[in-house]
Amino acid sequence: MVSKKQKYRQLAQIAGEAKKQAYAPYSDFRVGAALLTKDGRVFTGCNIENSSYSLTICAERTAAFKAVSEGARDFVAIAIASDEKGFTPPCGACRQVLLDLAGNVDFVMTNSKNELKIVKLKSLLPKAFTPTNLKLNRR
Repeated sequence: MVSKKQKYRQLAQIAGEAKKQAYAPYSDFRVGAALLTKDGRVFTGCNIENSSYSLTICAERTAAFKAVSEGARDFVAIAIASDEKGFTPPCGACRQVLLDLAGNVDFVMTNSKNELKIVKLKSLLPKAFTPTNLKLNRR
């Protein structure tokens, strides 16, 4: 049986492979993501830049949108890999989107030494705006 850490290491390797597809001609900062569903499927994504910078999409959102567009709704973890020597956390937009679509999943970061850092997504976005906020404010 594969341990959680081994599973997440494999997920991080898949994110590293997805990073190779990144389109980052402006920042040269490539990121790959791999989103794991409860039923074992993995959806990958990479960052895709645009000359109109605000239209750029991050790897994490690419993977999440891909997964949801193909009917996935129950997630376990997401791993990301970048070219950075340290651990790369998700940007604020990705934190919000992931929390909304994937819930409080394990967020797996890897560095250039193949070390893993695993945190719960909610720890990266305390006091997040969630669908519950929308329900509370309806009259």
